Amino acid sequence: MKKYIDVLRKCPLFQGIADNDFFAMLDCLGSRVVKFHKKEKIIAEGDPARYIGIVLAGYAQVIRVDFFGNRSIVADIEPSELFGESFACADVKSIPIDVVAVEDTEVMLMDYLRLNNSCSNSCGFHQQIIYNLMKVVATKNLIFHQKLEITSKRTTREKLMTYLMIQAKKKGSVSFEIPFNRQELADYLGVDRSGLSVEIGKLCKQGMIETDKKKFKVLKSIED
Repeated sequence: MKKYIDVLRKCPLFQGIADNDFFAMLDCLGSRVVKFHKKEKIIAEGDPARYIGIVLAGYAQVIRVDFFGNRSIVADIEPSELFGESFACADVKSIPIDVVAVEDTEVMLMDYLRLNNSCSNSCGFHQQIIYNLMKVVATKNLIFHQKLEITSKRTTREKLMTYLMIQAKKKGSVSFEIPFNRQELADYLGVDRSGLSVEIGKLCKQGMIETDKKKFKVLKSIED
């Protein structure tokens, strides 16, 4: 666990936790490190909504598959980021999504019941963790509304440009790299891959964007 201390320190769930409480806290929460291979499910749809996870190394995605098998990327999860917390807090019986390792990935899993309830030792950090967890859930809610802003656009062009403009603002630069390949980007935007590729080609010819695989440069806004 010690080799992941720098990653865990960046996790918003542990903000404000004193150094001398850190490892006692992880033990109290029943934390365990689990390794997953590329494309392996970390959490599968239908699993009990009992655990909260943190990516320690690697990269994972939250995937939703509808009744007809259509796949949609809900979110990407990088080291120090949480997953599963909203479902655990909502006390749903089972998870309605998959969390999948995009590459070989290591995660830390924590028992939500042990996190949300003070133990017999009355550990002082529990109150801080619960406060931090509320902030994390609220922040994820804002991110969800941001994705709605993207997917509610009517055309593939509008969805793509809205996403790219948000990424440019987030990175503070017109040049940036996204975490998705073309199929994953299509799944995230909720559009057809071939249609997305055609639209990217048009935007490049029109001088709106430049791209090389996952790298993008926004040259004009969609309103220009």
